[in-house]
Amino acid sequence: MKRACPCLVVAALRGGCGKTTLSLALISAWREQGRRIVPFKKGPDYIDAGWLAQAAGCQCYNLDPYLMSPEQLRRSFIFRMAQGFDGAVIEGNRGLYDGTDRAGTYSTAQLAKLLDVPTILVLDCTKVTRTLAAVVLGCRQFDPEVRLAGVILNQVGTSRQEVLIRSTIEESTGMPVLGAVPRIRDQDLPERHLGLIPHQEHPKAQGVLKFLSEIAFKYIDLDRLWQTALSAPDLYGAPASPWAAPPSRTRPQVRIGVIRDSIFQFYYPENLEALERLGARLVVFSSLSSSGLPEVDALYLGGGFPETQAEVLARNEGLRVSILRAAEAGLPIYAECGGLMYLGRTLLVQDQAYPMTGVFPVSFGLEERPQGHGYTIVRADRPNPFYPTGQELVGHEFHYSRPVDYDSKEVNLVFAVKRGAGFDRGRDGLVVNNVLGTYTHLHALTSNLWAEALVDQAVKFNRSRTRPGRQEEQP
Repeated sequence: MKRACPCLVVAALRGGCGKTTLSLALISAWREQGRRIVPFKKGPDYIDAGWLAQAAGCQCYNLDPYLMSPEQLRRSFIFRMAQGFDGAVIEGNRGLYDGTDRAGTYSTAQLAKLLDVPTILVLDCTKVTRTLAAVVLGCRQFDPEVRLAGVILNQVGTSRQEVLIRSTIEESTGMPVLGAVPRIRDQDLPERHLGLIPHQEHPKAQGVLKFLSEIAFKYIDLDRLWQTALSAPDLYGAPASPWAAPPSRTRPQVRIGVIRDSIFQFYYPENLEALERLGARLVVFSSLSSSGLPEVDALYLGGGFPETQAEVLARNEGLRVSILRAAEAGLPIYAECGGLMYLGRTLLVQDQAYPMTGVFPVSFGLEERPQGHGYTIVRADRPNPFYPTGQELVGHEFHYSRPVDYDSKEVNLVFAVKRGAGFDRGRDGLVVNNVLGTYTHLHALTSNLWAEALVDQAVKFNRSRTRPGRQEEQP
C-alpha cells in the first residue's frame, strides 16, 4: 500500500550557513499549522538532533550513510515516516557534496539521491550578490541526479541585495527562491563545541523556537515549500521494524539504568529502543538530583558535557559513591565519552579538580581544541565484558577532553584504534570488572552487539545476586 511522503532535505554550501536554524524554523512553523513532522539529522549528531526533536515534539532520528548501509537507511526512514506523520525534514551536514573522499561518498547529496528526496539549498548571502547564481548553477550541474528544488536566502542584508540575488538566481538558473531571511543578530542560537548549545541547557529554548517559527511565517514561502515536499516519492510496503531481523532469542526482563538529564543527554533513540526490544526496562534517573543508584541490573551512561556542571556532579557524593560500589560489586556498566569522564577519578576544569566516581583511575582535562573528531574504527583485541576478541566496531567520536593523569600499568585498554583518536596512544576502551568506557559512540542500527551484550550481562548480574530460595524481584 502506498502513502504520500512529503519530505525535504535542507542542505547548504558548508557548515555555518544556517541549515539548523532554518530547519528548526520550518518544523516549528509547520507544527503550528497542525502538521506532524518527523525530523531526521544526516550524520553523527546529538545536539542538532535534540533541537530538531524539541521543535517537532517527537524523536529525531539520525541517517548516517557511513554508519548505515543503504538498506538500513531506507528501512529506518520509511519505518518512521509510516508511523502516521504528515511529512519529514532531513537536515544535512557540512556542504551538500562534502563526503569522506574525492567522490563525495556519504555526503548529503548521496543521501538525498538514495531516498529520492527534493533538496533545498540554504545560501549565506553575507557580502555576496550575483555570484550566488553561479554557485547555484554549479551545484545543479555538478550532479544532475540530485533533485535541487529551490533555495532559501539567509543572512540577507538589505532589500536591494535580496532583489538582486533573487532575480539573478531565478533568471539564470530557473531555480525558485522560496525564502529570504534577514540577518538575525540578537536571536542567534549560541554555539559550543562546533554545535548549538543543547536545548536542555538553553534558558529560553521554547522562546527561541517560537521566534524561529515567526521568522518562517514572515520570510519563507511555506506553502510552496510544502508543495515541493509533496514531490517526494510515495512510501510502499513500510517495514514492521527498523531492524532487519528480530532478536536472536528471548531474554528475561531486566532493569537497565540510564542517566538522562541536562548533562548526560547524548543517546540515539534507536540505542534505547534496542535495549527495550531485547527485554530491558529502562530506569531513567538524574545525575543531579538522584542521591543514589536505583535498583538496576546494568547501567548505560551516554555522552554529554559533564564539564559544564562538574561542581554539581562532585557535590552529589551519594550517587558517585553508589556507582563506584556497584562497579566494584560487578554491575555491568557501559559508558560513552561524557559517561567515561564521569567514571574517572577527577575532572579538571579551569585548574580546578572535581572528584568524579573513581571507577577508572584516570583524571580527565579539557582542551581548547577537539582531541578527537570524526568517524572511528576500533578492534577489540583483549578480553572484555561486552565484545568477543577480534570484533571490529564502527562509530564516531567528538571530545575536547583527554586523559591527563593515569598510570598505564593500572589501566586496561581493550580496543586498538584503527581510525580516530580514542583514549590515548592508539588505544581506547577502558575496562574494570564489568565496566567498559570508551570515547567511541555506537549506533544500534549499525552494531546491535553492544545492546545484546549489555542485556546479557544484566541477566547474568541479576541471577548472580538472587540468593537461593529468594523469588526474583520483578521490575
